[in-house]
Amino acid sequence: MSLDLAVAEGPVVLYGPNGAGKTNILEAISLLAPGRGLRRARAALLPHQPIRQDATTSSPLWSVSAEVMTADGPISCGTGTMMQDNGDVGRRVIKVNGEFSSQTTLAEHFAVSWMTPDMDDVLAAAPSERRRFLDRLVIAFDPAHAGRLQRYEKLYRQRNRLLEEGQSDASWYDALETQMAASGIAIIAARQALVDALDQEASAPLPMFPSARLFLDGEAEDWLRTMPAVEVEDRICDLARRNREAGQSTMPGPMSSVLQVVHSGTGQVAEMSSTGEQKALVISVILAHARLQHTRLRRPPILLLDDIASHLDGERRQALFELTAELRGQVWFSGTDLSPFRTMADNANVFSIEDGQIAPHNGFAAVRRS
Repeated sequence: MSLDLAVAEGPVVLYGPNGAGKTNILEAISLLAPGRGLRRARAALLPHQPIRQDATTSSPLWSVSAEVMTADGPISCGTGTMMQDNGDVGRRVIKVNGEFSSQTTLAEHFAVSWMTPDMDDVLAAAPSERRRFLDRLVIAFDPAHAGRLQRYEKLYRQRNRLLEEGQSDASWYDALETQMAASGIAIIAARQALVDALDQEASAPLPMFPSARLFLDGEAEDWLRTMPAVEVEDRICDLARRNREAGQSTMPGPMSSVLQVVHSGTGQVAEMSSTGEQKALVISVILAHARLQHTRLRRPPILLLDDIASHLDGERRQALFELTAELRGQVWFSGTDLSPFRTMADNANVFSIEDGQIAPHNGFAAVRRS
């Protein structure tokens, strides 16, 4: 199963019934960003056909590639899996301009952001979900952040395993906790830098969407505001040791960070805002992040809005179209029908998707005549 889709400048609208494949296309684009994409699926789950051991009967490979116009000129990029000599599926690989590369290098050329329906309440979700949301935003600005997170999580699992096994050698813990403190401070610093930038950008008033203030709460975050990083590392290690000796596994660090977002108009935190205002706050933060990508990174963003516009009222939907038109990147919309996009469809790349088929249209009028 394959798709070759060419689009011109301007927004893209994909419409069709549920299950037609609109989100599959957006997910394919999202895989060109560091991480697992908008569905967070493992690479082994991405092939259209189930993976089989016999490579002669079914190809378990998948790939996504794109030609992208950037400020530095056109680039070609792609990601997917390759077959190994023994017939097994290899690990996910990335190519940039025909050369094997890394997700970090890929992220240095252009940025992809997205919003899906299950993100409507992410700013009021559990702290772990908010951290995951924030970290994805950070990676767009600092691709090395993904590696720091992986290192910290590995160290975190190793420490927990030692505690579960009843390991009593303090030197093992000291070594792990020293590394965790250093990695944790780097993670928190990257998060804090983006939160500060988003707080400034999202606090500006927008038509029909609330301005927002963003904060990062946590014990280590509080220390970093008044103490040098090296002293904070020492304090983290000391508290981790004392907690451990008291039979507790907790220690300060990025696992306890909490992203807080406040509705500027009402002064309420996101979790106390209405469902509609929570969704509007998420959109405000996503738009602020997209604007920062352009102004600070000089990389016009690719923004994927999966089934978002159709769930807004008419005024907010029109405001969203106008705000995204100012981003200088490319915005992809999806929805179950074309009517919510009628005010912008004439100037958009419009595609209908149904029964596994995708067909282009030349704006809303052409669709209405069909």
